[in-house]
Amino acid sequence: MGEGVQEKARGGPRVVRTPGGLSVRVDVRALTVVVLLLLTALAASVLLIGTGDFPLPAADVLRTLAGQGDAGQEFIVNELRLPRVLVGLLVGAALGLSGALFQAISRNPLGSPDVLGLGQGATAGALVVIVLLSGSAEQVTVGALVGGLATGAAIYLLAWKRGVHGYRLVLVGIGISAIVTAVNGYLLTKADIVDASRAVVWMTGSLNGRGWEQVWPLLVLCAVLVPLVLAGGRGLRLMEMGDDVSYALGVRVERVRLVLMLAAVLLTATATAAAGPVAFVALTAPQLARRLTRAPGPQLLPSLCMGAALLVTADWCSQRLFGADQLPVGVVTGVLGGGYLLWLLVTERRAGRI
Repeated sequence: MGEGVQEKARGGPRVVRTPGGLSVRVDVRALTVVVLLLLTALAASVLLIGTGDFPLPAADVLRTLAGQGDAGQEFIVNELRLPRVLVGLLVGAALGLSGALFQAISRNPLGSPDVLGLGQGATAGALVVIVLLSGSAEQVTVGALVGGLATGAAIYLLAWKRGVHGYRLVLVGIGISAIVTAVNGYLLTKADIVDASRAVVWMTGSLNGRGWEQVWPLLVLCAVLVPLVLAGGRGLRLMEMGDDVSYALGVRVERVRLVLMLAAVLLTATATAAAGPVAFVALTAPQLARRLTRAPGPQLLPSLCMGAALLVTADWCSQRLFGADQLPVGVVTGVLGGGYLLWLLVTERRAGRI
């Protein structure tokens, strides 16, 4: 019958059978969405590299990235702008993936790091270093990472009661977020004017001034955690049917949940340490990805690609509309994400889910 057989249920994904008898389930629409999002992220990255005080056409950017630019173009592209764009791509991907994980684990569209307080926890760690210790940029990064991890651990432990229930996780996260936000406000009131200004700029969420020293930790973390998370996607899909069903199907629910939550916390904390608490990317990226794929399940890979495309596109729009370094990307994502959150709350209420 040929080298392979393709079967397709009505309205469903394709099943590709190889000559060896192996069946591979391929969701063509989801795969198409992933490819289009990747192309969008790459196109926005090229445009973003060419935007600034010394604009460069897209053709010159591509030629320089291929090693064929002059000395001036090499310096502008490879040393000044490429690291910023790579940080934007990696931070957006990390936030999109962590948002998809938290929403799948909590089985709640509001279960994102923004709502659960992980960004605020990382901010608290950074503020302690800035205000109380007058630390360097590297120490602020470490402080943000420690603050995010400590907040994630506190949320998990307080939400634990013979397992972690989705709504209990969200409610505990909202409470922790309120407490940590109050602590952050107190720390700002204790800071002198210089440290307070520095802290407020960091808290806005920005890609300004990001260099290769932020790229490498993010790249290593994503290289380790992304395959681990994608490998756990099957268990996460089964867990959406409920813990009892998952146990019956052989999923070690609490073990899978703990590993994936730890990965999500690490992704969020590292992304926040690199770029500050960029608002609402983790909330909106999984929802937009799910609406584009129209498929059930956590949609981890589409959410990752959507987060990367969202952040670099938002940064490009901020520079095109307001000039280079005039409007931090966190302001743009905050405005757009806040509007999306209001729309989501209205639709969830009309559907009777909240």
